[in-house]
Amino acid sequence: VQLVESGGGLVQAGGSLRLSCAASGSVVSIDVMGWYRQAPGKERELVAKTNAGSTIYADSVKGRFTISRDNAKNTVDLQMNSLKPEDTAVYYCQALYLGYAYWGQGTQVTVSS
Repeated sequence: VQLVESGGGLVQAGGSLRLSCAASGSVVSIDVMGWYRQAPGKERELVAKTNAGSTIYADSVKGRFTISRDNAKNTVDLQMNSLKPEDTAVYYCQALYLGYAYWGQGTQVTVSS
């Protein structure tokens, strides 16, 4: 499974960005797809993930971020609104498939104050 992310960039506080992730390869049905992020000097943390209609968000992004998934296309998007400087990080797409975790290369999101 290969994951390719897009949509990162630089935005002012209060702005919005949309991240997209597409999975390719010999994939039939991915169990879980989600987004993680890693800020400088910090551990990678869950942002949001979704599977079979169940969605989990980190408390820090609830009400601001929305994850959406297209199972037919094996894509997952992350709509990020009301961005804050503390959202600055490299964002990674993750897919859980047949017991393995696959990661994208990451996309930088920078929020200026």
